Parts: sequence; C-alpha cells; structure tokens
Amino acid sequence: MQLAPETSRNLNALGLLAICLVLAMAFYDQLAHSDLPCPLCLLQRLGFVAVGFGLCLNVIHGPRPRHYALMLIAALFGISVSGRQILLHIVPGTGSYGEPFLGLHFYTWAFVCFFLVLLGTAIMLLSEGQYRSEGRVSPARFGGRLLPKAAFALMVLLAAANAVSALLECGPGVCDDDPATYKLLEEAAPRS
Repeated sequence: MQLAPETSRNLNALGLLAICLVLAMAFYDQLAHSDLPCPLCLLQRLGFVAVGFGLCLNVIHGPRPRHYALMLIAALFGISVSGRQILLHIVPGTGSYGEPFLGLHFYTWAFVCFFLVLLGTAIMLLSEGQYRSEGRVSPARFGGRLLPKAAFALMVLLAAANAVSALLECGPGVCDDDPATYKLLEEAAPRS
C-alpha cells in the first residue's frame, strides 16, 4: 500500500481528532454528571493521551515508524488497563463503575477504541510511501494547515484539562478507589 506523506499526515490528524473526541466525551461526562473517574479510568485516559502524543508527533514531524511504535505501546497499555477493568466488573453481582453509554460502560468503549487504535496503527505501518524523504512534511509546514493545527491544539487543551482534573481529584497522593469529591479542592477549602 502506498500512501503519500501529506495524506498520511492528514489521516493522523483525523485520528488525533478521534482521540480528542474520546477524551472530550469522558471529560464532559465527568463535569456534566459529576461522575469522577476511578484510578483505572484515569490510566485509560493517560493511554489515550499517549496515543495522541504519537499522533501529534506524526502530524508535526511527519510520519515515522517510531511514532507509530509509541502509539502501539500506549494502546497496549490502555487495552490492558481497560481489559482489567472489564474483568473486575464482569462477574455478576460485582456492579459496575459509571453509567452506560449506548449500552456499554466507558471502560468497555475504551477497550474497543484501543483495539481500533492498534488495528489502525498496524495498517498505517504497512504503507512505506509515507516515509519517503522527498516531499517529507517539514515542521514549518505544520503551521499552514488548519486540520493538523486544530487537532494539535485540541489535544494539548484536553491533555492539560485532564491533567489538572486528575490533580484536583487525587491531590499529590494516591487516588481514591471510588472518588466522590475533588480531594485537593476539599483539602484547600477553609474549615468552618
């Protein structure tokens, strides 16, 4: 399969927007429904951010096998964490964490999304044409395209928002198994 570097870059930008959509939906659920993520959920978000980092590298510097390798490692991490969470809640009577979305819980959707990242990344690795040195996308060209710029900016914003949220939820220590409040805000609030 042959894929031009610019086409590959645009596909990576679309993939980055898909990862941003996943993170935005989880963040929206957290804020709109006061549904704080559990520690495993936070690790899954970290996996999505790491996949997004690999996509950002491809968008900015052009596609490279090592960027795809980073995405594969991040997706394997994420699918392991989400698989563990599925196994924790698969036994009848153990309950679940959070409300279902379209019939499945977020950790199950995360498993599906990480599988799709693994599959998509493997398919992208099959295209050798994207690695050609002639016509390679230079970092200077990154500033001229709207789609890659928008995807990159949204990813940075969502990664920062999730990092701040996790810090507020967990504080500098270990996160609660079933968080009910933002621990750091609760500790900083004046006692009456």
